[in-house]
Amino acid sequence: MSDLGANLRAAREEAGVSLSAMARRTHYSKPLLGLLETGKRAINPDHVTAYARALNVSVETLYGPADDPLRIAHEWLVAPTPVEIRLGSGRRVGSALADRLAERVIELRHLDDVIGGRDLLPVVRKELASAEHLVNEAAYTERTGRRLLTLVGELAQLAGWVSGDAGHYTEAKRLYLSGVSAAHEAGDPALVGQLLSCLSYQIANVGDPADALLLARSAITGVEGRTTPLVRALLLERVAWASARARDRDGTRRALDAVDEAYERRSAGAAEPEWVYWLDRNEIDVMAGRCLIELGDPVTAEPLLSGALAAYTPEHAREVALYRTWLAESCARAGVFDAARTTLDHARGAATEASSTRLDTRIAEVERLVR
Repeated sequence: MSDLGANLRAAREEAGVSLSAMARRTHYSKPLLGLLETGKRAINPDHVTAYARALNVSVETLYGPADDPLRIAHEWLVAPTPVEIRLGSGRRVGSALADRLAERVIELRHLDDVIGGRDLLPVVRKELASAEHLVNEAAYTERTGRRLLTLVGELAQLAGWVSGDAGHYTEAKRLYLSGVSAAHEAGDPALVGQLLSCLSYQIANVGDPADALLLARSAITGVEGRTTPLVRALLLERVAWASARARDRDGTRRALDAVDEAYERRSAGAAEPEWVYWLDRNEIDVMAGRCLIELGDPVTAEPLLSGALAAYTPEHAREVALYRTWLAESCARAGVFDAARTTLDHARGAATEASSTRLDTRIAEVERLVR
């Protein structure tokens, strides 16, 4: 029995309503309700809403605890956004709505840590469309407007990243570039650099690495002297990756050295954009290992990847699986094929639940190396 089906049944039984009575209240057939409650038929939002109305309980009660990321994403998809609610009651908006939108952007960004692109993309698309509508239709002060444009840029970056994870590369490119326009209008050069470097990363993976390298260098040049150490380290990582994909050995090593230098200059008291929260020593080591594999040095890459992987927790299943594909590749290119196959098997097991085209593609690529 699915958890949601069990919740529906428990709520009905707690209310003392028989299955036959529930069928009359919801206008769904008794056999269908039985299948829903036993997990033998997929439950859609209309079913949950019908139960909530018939039993006079909240939808949140039926969905259960709020710590299930997929449930949270599903609720976001079917519920009106704060922007939609506010615009429905009047066109003037202020800092309170901007605050709430900023909170939602952060929540969505952290959901991307644990939910794959194919599941999360519809949610982010909806939130971005809502925010864009707000900027175009509402009235606000100049200060609030700049903040809203920044949030649109951040949502566009997240939507582009999630689109790429889902394999929608053309859509991702459009989203990144639309985000650049919003961030530029908001006067946020660091966010412009982030959006351009994300597009560079995508092009390095699925396009011309030379174009990716030019774009990555433009992104870091555009924020020179106007950004924080951690943001600089992130943008330099994208330069390193594009350089490695372009087989620029010296450029890659210079960029990786610059990443380390920028990262070491970070300060606990310095304000960094929230969107760079995930960049730490483990992520830097993973990127260094990946670059070394691209440059033909899998032996040096292996301990960097192994050490970083040991620090990740199970809920980051997609990233762990992705990084295992790189560890598998390092083993395969070093000629240790048994270890490569075992590592890839672990990654393959996680991929079934990850809902990530990017991960599926990586596994297929490495599979060709270990056959």
